[in-house]
Amino acid sequence: MSDTTGQDQQQNMRRVAMTSLAGTSIEWYDFFLYGTAAAVIFPKAFFPQELPTMVLLIISFSTLAVGFLARPLGGIIFGHFGDRIGRKRTLVVALMMMGVATTLIGFLPTYASIGIAAPLLLVALRFVQGLAIGGQWGGAMLLVTESAPSDQRGWYGAYAQAGAPMGVILANLAFIGVSSSMSDEAFMDWGWRLPFIASIVLIGISMYIQLKIEDTEAFRSLSDAQSADDKPAAAVERSPVVEAIRKYPKRIMLAAGAFLSVQVTFYILIAFVIAYGMNSPSVELSRDTMLTAVLVAAAIMVPTQFYFSGLSDRIGRKNVYRWGAILTGIWGFILFPLIDTGDPVMIGFAITMGLLFLGMQYGPQAAYFTELFSTEVRYSGASLGYQIGAILGGALAPTIAVLLWNEFGIFYVSVYIAIAALLTLWSLSQLEETKGNSL
Repeated sequence: MSDTTGQDQQQNMRRVAMTSLAGTSIEWYDFFLYGTAAAVIFPKAFFPQELPTMVLLIISFSTLAVGFLARPLGGIIFGHFGDRIGRKRTLVVALMMMGVATTLIGFLPTYASIGIAAPLLLVALRFVQGLAIGGQWGGAMLLVTESAPSDQRGWYGAYAQAGAPMGVILANLAFIGVSSSMSDEAFMDWGWRLPFIASIVLIGISMYIQLKIEDTEAFRSLSDAQSADDKPAAAVERSPVVEAIRKYPKRIMLAAGAFLSVQVTFYILIAFVIAYGMNSPSVELSRDTMLTAVLVAAAIMVPTQFYFSGLSDRIGRKNVYRWGAILTGIWGFILFPLIDTGDPVMIGFAITMGLLFLGMQYGPQAAYFTELFSTEVRYSGASLGYQIGAILGGALAPTIAVLLWNEFGIFYVSVYIAIAALLTLWSLSQLEETKGNSL
């Protein structure tokens, strides 16, 4: 009987992990699709063409930042309901919001058709994307980590985290597949819309989660305990977000600081380097060359991320995370000289190693952030730390990188990466090791 129960639990854990991977992959696909389009499509489709190329890039990447501005708000809203009504239901709503918003971007008229209304609508839908991704991460991450055995929390948390590189792979595959199947004129005219419209599949995944996946044991236990108590717990009376801020203000901000290296470097590696490779006078590479390099690098990041997440179950979250930040800061000074060679192999190697070092941080992060907060405010606390780090680190990373490159030279983009790594290392030094903590 116990063997059967154990097999059922293992089978359910695998189903939860794979469903989380599928949902986060498509969700991040939608979010990163915008990032790729901001470097390649939107400067020409949604803004006045009389502006210089560099100005168009800066404006386009600035609309990318709107999604980041919305992410903390999404984390607050979905964190509140995730700690109140459960991880699963809030995740379903976040996935459906993302699917609808991204599909609508695929149907937007261009600047040539409706003028200034085009970028305004684009920004509005990007804001909805930000709300959705702000709520999705906490739900998907907790659905996996709270269900996982304590000695495998890092490994299973990697399923939720793997959605980010998988989203990059899917987004770049979509653009490469569509652009290679038609002329450049057709791609810029209407072909770019197809990858956005395809995200309607996310609505189907959200319905599957609603019908087939149970909420986590940790949340159900908390809910049962509160229901059985004659006097409702303070966490029920008070907003979970307010309670998280009251209980863990320092920990939330340190978690945000620990995320800076990942966010700054990740968006430079998947968005800015594409624009740099296509527009640098010393390189002038094709769109497909840069997209392929990012795609291959993201594909290699996935298994290495699982490895380092599993390693954190054995030697601790902070040890793996710390070395990832150190190597990321150093690699920033090697990245652009390798891209400047113009050799596709060297470019692929440069981006791959950068994403590999990021995987050392991002992989264990799900388990680490889960273990930093107590169950009644875990969705809110983890989401706030994650999303504040995202807005401080990732929101303007491509825009700042373009400005530094344009005003001072590409070396200062490497300095930017190194400063983010140093801030992450300091934040980690103020946080405790959490491996083995009970949930």
